[in-house]
Amino acid sequence: MEYIQVLIFTLFAIIAPSTSNTNLFGGRCSRGDSNVDACLLRSFNNLVDHLKGGAPELGIEESDTIVIDELSIALGGGPDGYRATFKDIHAAGVNNMTITNVRSDLETHQFQLTLFGPHISARARYRSSGVLLVVRASGGGDYWGEYDGVKAKVYFRGEPYDRDGRTYLKLKQLKLDFSVKEIQMGVENLDNSNAVLQAALNLFINTNAQELLKEMKPELKRDLADKMSRFLDRILRKIPYDDWIVD
Repeated sequence: MEYIQVLIFTLFAIIAPSTSNTNLFGGRCSRGDSNVDACLLRSFNNLVDHLKGGAPELGIEESDTIVIDELSIALGGGPDGYRATFKDIHAAGVNNMTITNVRSDLETHQFQLTLFGPHISARARYRSSGVLLVVRASGGGDYWGEYDGVKAKVYFRGEPYDRDGRTYLKLKQLKLDFSVKEIQMGVENLDNSNAVLQAALNLFINTNAQELLKEMKPELKRDLADKMSRFLDRILRKIPYDDWIVD
């Protein structure tokens, strides 16, 4: 859930330095530099730090909270299998994310970035149905989550092409993954004030936090990859590649 803002920071860090904004990027990196990845790491983090305070020149407002519309999980099959849908998910703390490593292959225009965030908080509304821990878990309420030690990787590959005398990249592939070291989460304010159900849900959730995250990841990764691919492709059409990598 926290991953969307991480990716947005990453993508802007990669693509933002147009001719008028190279200072935000921290300068161009040379293809012939044996330490080009270290140069890219410094430059990307320079822009990420700038974005944390908002960047009107790039159309970015200052914000430490991002929103995901909806996410669903399913545990078990059959008519009594547990199903839950989380809506209006708000994640805070994303501004503390930093890029910790960059690996690039400039010959094939491939980039992999590793990111780390110490803490992310999430809040959402949820609805559920089915049986959980022999308790009928149909209803809804508020979800909260605290995520410590968030690590993420973003990989993308581009293809260069010329337009109006400049070189641009067209996005050909994007992948992403993430992990969380420690998780605490639960539900509250359940419909009909069902204390028994709330206790059962919180016991299950905190006992199986990593497994629940694993159930969430496939849908979340597909959604994020689709959104970020369309976003990155649209931006790459506007920002020349030769504004951030030079010979």
